[in-house]
Amino acid sequence: MNSPIPHEADEPRTLTHVMYALHTVTWFSGGIFSVVAILINLVKFGDLRDDFYRSHWRWQSRTFWFALLWFAVTSPLFLLLFLPGAAAWFVIGLWYLYRCLRGWIAFSDRRPMPA
Repeated sequence: MNSPIPHEADEPRTLTHVMYALHTVTWFSGGIFSVVAILINLVKFGDLRDDFYRSHWRWQSRTFWFALLWFAVTSPLFLLLFLPGAAAWFVIGLWYLYRCLRGWIAFSDRRPMPA
């Protein structure tokens, strides 16, 4: 019998939910939870055998890296005045939250994310 052990078969699903949760509540940790989630993503991505899970892990990864890029690009706004920088980071944060929730809802509905 080559059927997977039940907890092994559910591991990517549970881990994906955990990673979406970490990304979604990262506002409360100053971004630390997202760093933990992206490290899990980087370490475990090669173990994924299903394109459905890969699509969600890529979605999470791209969301993280693009947000980090936009935070870096807009950080000089803080040198001009605090308000433009804070406004830019707030908008990026909302975009990040939207992407996390959109992905998590699609994952719960068992829909893959677009490439």
